[in-house]
Amino acid sequence: MIDTPAAHAPTRFEVVADSPSAANGEMNLDVILDVPVSLSLEVGRTRIPIRNLLQLNQGSVVELERDASDPFDVYVNGTLIAHGEVVVVNDRFGIRLTDVVSPAERIKRLK
Repeated sequence: MIDTPAAHAPTRFEVVADSPSAANGEMNLDVILDVPVSLSLEVGRTRIPIRNLLQLNQGSVVELERDASDPFDVYVNGTLIAHGEVVVVNDRFGIRLTDVVSPAERIKRLK
């Protein structure tokens, strides 16, 4: 093994600042604004035995673990971001957000 001064020197990284906001420690979100994410709406969930799953056919009704009056959950890439209610807009379904999870709470749920 060759002992060189570079082998013991700590690696140093410099902060690259392309804009004044980056130099001030603020995040520049422009680089991610066009990244597509998957938004989904969860009506409800339930757990059933495989025996009952195999007996399902056209017309079967599966009871969900949610009251009909409860708001739906809105997820982005699997992370809960809001609650809402279904609306119809120009013959298409949509969702009206009734409660948005705070950014701090979203980050906390990721951990």
